Amino acid sequence: MYPNRSEETDGSHGPSRQERRYAALRASERLLSGTRPRSLRERLAALAEDGENTYDLDRRPDMYGDGVVRALEHRVAELLGTEDAAFFPTGTMAQQVALRIHAEAAGLPTVATHPLGHTELHERHALVQLSGLRSVWPTVAPRQPTAAELRAFDEPYAALVLELPLREAGFVLPSWADLLAVAAVVREEHGAALHLDGARLWESVVHFGRPLPEIAAQADSVYVSFYKTLGGISGAALAGRASFVRTAKAWRHRYGGQLFQQWPAALAALAGLDRELPRLDGYVAHAKTVAAALGEGFSGVPGARVHPAPPHTHQFQLWLPYTPEELDLAGLRLAEESGTALFGGWREQGLPGLSMTEVTVAADALEWTGRDVADAVDAFLALLPKRPV
Repeated sequence: MYPNRSEETDGSHGPSRQERRYAALRASERLLSGTRPRSLRERLAALAEDGENTYDLDRRPDMYGDGVVRALEHRVAELLGTEDAAFFPTGTMAQQVALRIHAEAAGLPTVATHPLGHTELHERHALVQLSGLRSVWPTVAPRQPTAAELRAFDEPYAALVLELPLREAGFVLPSWADLLAVAAVVREEHGAALHLDGARLWESVVHFGRPLPEIAAQADSVYVSFYKTLGGISGAALAGRASFVRTAKAWRHRYGGQLFQQWPAALAALAGLDRELPRLDGYVAHAKTVAAALGEGFSGVPGARVHPAPPHTHQFQLWLPYTPEELDLAGLRLAEESGTALFGGWREQGLPGLSMTEVTVAADALEWTGRDVADAVDAFLALLPKRPV
């Protein structure tokens, strides 16, 4: 039997690194990035409490997508200004279904994606393996394609996927004018569909300066997540015209997504919409303060970088010239010894010895001032190995 990575220890028979981190984050007095982890008991209690304010808990549970699941679908369609929406257990399934529908409608097994997009990096080539689709890349730059690049692109495609924001490139977004230009080329010049990978579309409103329905109206289909920003348990929605959603629900059944009951995920999603959507403007605004303070705090470290600066949403990247092991251990020590938790996990990308973490500014971070961030950075740096001058 292969060992579970989560059971790995730091060379002793004590708790694993993951268990230590979980305990340290739960006990921390201050948390800068992300949300404080909760136990199963705490999550169940929160679900019951939130459910009282979002849905009539005396009603029967859902069965194969009715009840609270259908109420969630109506809520999403209303928020996005679409004719209908379909709940999916995963975003991967939702996107596979959306692109399959567009490809079959066009009679063309090719979709335009980005090499850093979710469909390319995080879905085990499901487009090819499950749907028999081929992906092409209008650009390999770490951003969405421009209208000029699309005009010059000489391969026909059934649909273009725009991930808003593009996570792996630093949660970056195009300007509103650029989005409109791209949408016009896709539809009017290429005769293709535009699909929005909007797993984090909720927080993109501030950058665009437009309401959700106006953003969604630029696309033929929109996918949104219920846990990445909203703090739900799991699940996603696919929204668009009624005929598109009707076909999507048929494929959802074929793909195994027509689950008997999904009320916990649906209740958590409704609660997240109520709780987090009104807060997102504040998160995005404060992310700029946090990013600036981090940039200043690490300014003396060669190679340190905040990207993008300023952030486009409430999430951004921080790059430091240390290994993930060094940075993870320093962060864990800081949390355990001082009760201050700064960052999530680190990963090595590109050059050896250069690591990146994603910073997410949420409710716990709102109490942090720029001075608080600077002081915490000083304490963090003191726990890192000293480099020769």
